[in-house]
Amino acid sequence: MTERIQTKVLVVGGGPGGYVAAIRAGQLGLDTTIVEADKLGGTCLIRGCIPSKAMIHVAAEFETMAMAASSGLNGITLKSAPAIDMAKTVAWKEGVVRKLNTGVAALLKRAKVRVVEGWAQFSDAKTCTVATKDGKTTTITAEHVILANGSLPVSLPQLPFGGPVISSTEALSLETLPKKLVVGGAGYIGLELGIAFRKMGSEVTVVEAMDRILPLYDAQLVEPVHKWLTKHGVTLHLGAKAKSLAEKKGGASLAVEAKDGSSLELPADKILVTVGRKPNTEGWGLENMAVDMAGRFVRVDDQCRTSMKNVWAIGDLVGEPMLAHKASAQGEMVAEIIAGRKRRFNPVAIAAVCFTEPEIVSAGMLPDEAPKNDVIVAQFPFAANGRALSMDAGEGFVRVLARADDHRLLGIQAVGQHVSELSAEFAHALEMGATLEDIAGTIHVHPTLSEAFHESALKALGHAIHI
Repeated sequence: MTERIQTKVLVVGGGPGGYVAAIRAGQLGLDTTIVEADKLGGTCLIRGCIPSKAMIHVAAEFETMAMAASSGLNGITLKSAPAIDMAKTVAWKEGVVRKLNTGVAALLKRAKVRVVEGWAQFSDAKTCTVATKDGKTTTITAEHVILANGSLPVSLPQLPFGGPVISSTEALSLETLPKKLVVGGAGYIGLELGIAFRKMGSEVTVVEAMDRILPLYDAQLVEPVHKWLTKHGVTLHLGAKAKSLAEKKGGASLAVEAKDGSSLELPADKILVTVGRKPNTEGWGLENMAVDMAGRFVRVDDQCRTSMKNVWAIGDLVGEPMLAHKASAQGEMVAEIIAGRKRRFNPVAIAAVCFTEPEIVSAGMLPDEAPKNDVIVAQFPFAANGRALSMDAGEGFVRVLARADDHRLLGIQAVGQHVSELSAEFAHALEMGATLEDIAGTIHVHPTLSEAFHESALKALGHAIHI
C-alpha cells in the first residue's frame, strides 16, 4: 500500500544543510517533511567531520602517551608504551556519532518535522517516491523542495574503491590499525587522516600529483605542517601519479610514477584515496526536475533558488566551498525565505579549517590573491605567545591582510595547535568589516591564543608589543 503525503516543505537529505533547513522551517510553523536514506546527520556527522575529529583526538592522546613512555614529556613519564585497540576506539567514535544522531532526531521532533526514512526518487520537480526501510512506499508531493543531497568521495579510475582501496568513510571504521598506509592525495582530508594514523603508529606514505601539499593554501601557511610530516617520518611523493593496484600473495602495493619518471612500488595494507568529493547528483531523479546545472553542480542564485520555481538547492550540491557550516547557513536562509522573510546568501568570508598537525584556519583573501602594492600583511608568531608556549604549542603564527588605504581587513590566517578555535573570531571580524584599529582596540584575554590576532594587527600598524 502506498502512503501519500502532501507537505509545504520537502527537504531531501538529513545532513547539516538539510536538517537545519527542516528544523528552521518547522520552527517557523511550516508543515515540513525530511527524507533521509541513511542516518540523520549526513556525511558530516556520520562519516566525515565528527568521526574524523574523534579519531584525530584519540590519535593525539595516543601520541602524547607514547612520547611520555619513550623519552618523557615535560616531566611526565610512563613505565610502558601505550597500546591501542582500534575496535574499541571505533566503538567509542560510534558512540559519539550515535549521541549526535539521536540529538538531531530529537530536534526535528521538537520542531514537528515529519521524518521519512528511505531513498527519494523524483518523478517531477515536486513529487518523489520513497521506498522506506520497512518495505512500504511513500509518495510525497510538496509546494517547496529543498535539495540537500550532499556529496560523495571521488575515486580514481585506476583505483576503484574496494578491497585494500578505501575512502575516508572506511578509514574511519577500520578495526585493525594498518601497518602500512598509502594516502592518495595531499589535500586536507588525506593529511588529516594520514597524520592521525601516523600518530597511532602506522607507516604513512602520501602520493600527491601536485608539487606540494595542501595546494589551496600558500607555502608559508603550509610549512609547519610539512615540517611535522618530515619530522615524524611521513614519506611524501610530490608530483607523482598513482598508476595501478597490485594484489599479490604477500599483500597489496601501489604502482606510482615519480616526478622524475621513475617507477615505484609502495607496499600497503590499505590505500586511502582522498582526491576530492563530487556533488551527489545521480540516482535520485535530478534529470526529471528541469533544473539548470553549472558544470557538475546545481545552479542557484544568491537565495539558493534553482531555475525551477520553488525548488531550492543548498550545500555541497551547489558548489564550493563544500563545508558543513556553509550548508547550514544556506539551509536556515532558505527556510526563512519560504516563510516570507527577506534573506540573501552573500557572506564576506566563510572560514575553513584544516585539522592537520598543526591546524590551519583561513578566512578571506590569501596574500597572493590581493594586489601587491595595495595591502598590508603582518604576522605574529606563537613562539611569542604565552598561552601557546604554556601548552608546548609555539609553532606557527597568526597573519592579517588589510587594505593599505583604510586598513579594512581582507583576510586572516593562522597555523598552529588549536587555532581552529580562532576561526569564529576571524570570520566575525571580516563579516563586520573590521579594521586593523578595531582589532588593535579590542582588549583580548590573557593568556589566550587570540592575543596573537591582536598582536598581528598591532604589528600591521607598526607597533607590536611582544616582538
